[in-house]
Amino acid sequence: MNVPNIFSHISVLLNEAIEGLAIKPEGLYIDGTFGRGGHSRALLARLSAQGRLLGFDKDPEAVRVGAELAAEDGRFVVIQRSFADMAEELRQRGLHGQVDGVLLDLGVSSPQLDDAERGFSFMHDGPLDMRMDPTSGQSAAQWINSAAEADIATVLKEYGEERYAKRIARAIVNRRAEQPFTRTADLAEVVKVANPAWEKHKHPATRAFQGIRIFINRELDDLADGLKAALDVLAPGGRLVVISFHSLEDRLVKQFMRREAKGAPLPRDLPIRAADIDVSINLVGKAIMPSAAETANNPRARSAVLRIAEKRP
Repeated sequence: MNVPNIFSHISVLLNEAIEGLAIKPEGLYIDGTFGRGGHSRALLARLSAQGRLLGFDKDPEAVRVGAELAAEDGRFVVIQRSFADMAEELRQRGLHGQVDGVLLDLGVSSPQLDDAERGFSFMHDGPLDMRMDPTSGQSAAQWINSAAEADIATVLKEYGEERYAKRIARAIVNRRAEQPFTRTADLAEVVKVANPAWEKHKHPATRAFQGIRIFINRELDDLADGLKAALDVLAPGGRLVVISFHSLEDRLVKQFMRREAKGAPLPRDLPIRAADIDVSINLVGKAIMPSAAETANNPRARSAVLRIAEKRP
C-alpha cells in the first residue's frame, strides 16, 4: 500500500540540471541525492529502454519513495548509501568508469525540513534529531548535550558561519546544565535569546541550525569525497552537475572544479607545456542561478547555484 507523501518537494533548477547532463538516451546515470525523485523522474523521461539510472540517498523515507519508483520502472535502482560511496558501489556492480552523468542536488530537502519529527527546522517544534538517516549515528540532541563548549562554538562558526558562535555556545552549555535539550523549539529559543544581532528576514537560529545539521550529517566531508568519487566513476565525456544551496557547499564545488580543470600547480620555471599538464575535467559554461520566476514560485531556490563539468577523454 502506498503511503501518501504530505511533504512535497519542488526540484530546484530542474530543467537546467537535466540539460547540463547532456543526456544520452541509452546512457548510465547517477542521481546522488534522490530525495523525492523529481530530478530522477525527469532524467528517466529522457532515457530509452536501454538507459539506466541509479539513485542514492541516506534517508530511509527517500529510499522508500525510490523503491516505489523502481517497482514502476525497471531502468531505475535506489541505493541506501551516501553518494560519497558511489565509487565503491559501482565497482561492486561492475559499472565503474561507465557512468555518463552524475547529478548532486545538495543539502536538506523540503520534506525533511517540513516534517517536524525529523528535527531539522526551528520553525516546527519536534525532536532534536537532524539526521538524514535517523537509524545511524549521533542525533543533534545527543551531541549538543555532551559536546565541549569550544567544539560547539567551532561547529557554529565553521559550518554555520555564525559570528556570535562563542556567545551562543556558552548559552547552550549553561542551559543544558539545568535541563538537557530534547526539542528543536527549545534550542531555537535559547539561540534566539543569545544572538545579539538579528539579520533582516532571517530567523536568529538559522545559522546555528545549519551548522549543527552539516556537522551531524558530515555534509561537507561527504561532498568532498563525493566529488572525487563522481570523477572516478564517470566515463570520458561524462558530465558532473552539482546544485549547491549555501556558500560553504558552492565554495567547495567551485574550488574542486577549478583545481581539476587547471591540473596540479607546478613551479613557474618548470619547462613543461600546457598540453602536458594532467587536467581531468573541462568546465562547462558559467554558474547558473535560478530565474526570478523560479524563486518567486519556490523561495527555497533563491540561494541555489548550479555548476557543470565534463570529464576529459
